[in-house]
Amino acid sequence: MQRIRLRYTKRGRLRFTSHRDFQRAFERALRRAEVPMAYSAGFTPHPKVSYANAAPTGTASEAEFLEIALTAPRDPERLRGLLDESMPTGLDIVDAVEARTPGLADRLTASVWELRLDGVDPAEADRAVAAFDGAETVEVQRQTKNGVRTFDARSAVVRLARVETPGAAADRPSDRPCAILRLVVRHVTPAVRPDDVLSGLRAVADLAPPVPAAVTRLAQGLLDEETGTVTDPLAPDREADPAAPAASEGAAGAAAAKVPA
Repeated sequence: MQRIRLRYTKRGRLRFTSHRDFQRAFERALRRAEVPMAYSAGFTPHPKVSYANAAPTGTASEAEFLEIALTAPRDPERLRGLLDESMPTGLDIVDAVEARTPGLADRLTASVWELRLDGVDPAEADRAVAAFDGAETVEVQRQTKNGVRTFDARSAVVRLARVETPGAAADRPSDRPCAILRLVVRHVTPAVRPDDVLSGLRAVADLAPPVPAAVTRLAQGLLDEETGTVTDPLAPDREADPAAPAASEGAAGAAAAKVPA
């Protein structure tokens, strides 16, 4: 049995796709691409697909991961291309490696998020970030199926800062302020989501964007505690396969060509 690990995206309007919707679309793509899937045993066999730490509905992502099990070997890059062609534009399969090391889920210990706050003055965002960083704890509340839960959103945050990104000023009217925050957060229990951090900014600094924030996961992987950076979780598998780096470059080009306007 061969195992293939894939990185996929949720872009544009497809960010509103639920995880269940993605599962259905992906299983259809597996059938269209005639992938020799391994199936579970029992009366209702299912293709062996393992999903890892899916982003919340409504958030975009450049770094979602899953693993599939095959009954016959396939070239990872060729398989990626076939699956990508069978998926809706916006749900793009952008990277593929053969699983050569154990523990993909164990390497997803942190995420990097971008929070675009339209209508928020950068100076106001700087003040709110400073207040959040300076707080020892920031208690927020979230509605769960068991009722309202209160927890600390500050302890999981490794880094929160306002950033300037290329084109940030060019893609909006000049008279409309916009602040872009970069968030690095550990995967803990209970999970601290970007909307929890936004609730924390509202609690400590009364920061309330006039429109909902546009949230994108830029990366997820193993957190380097010394530098505060998040490393590529597929790197160990890629390093074990001499042919994988070239395949990854091809995947990046295909992904860029498929970004919706």
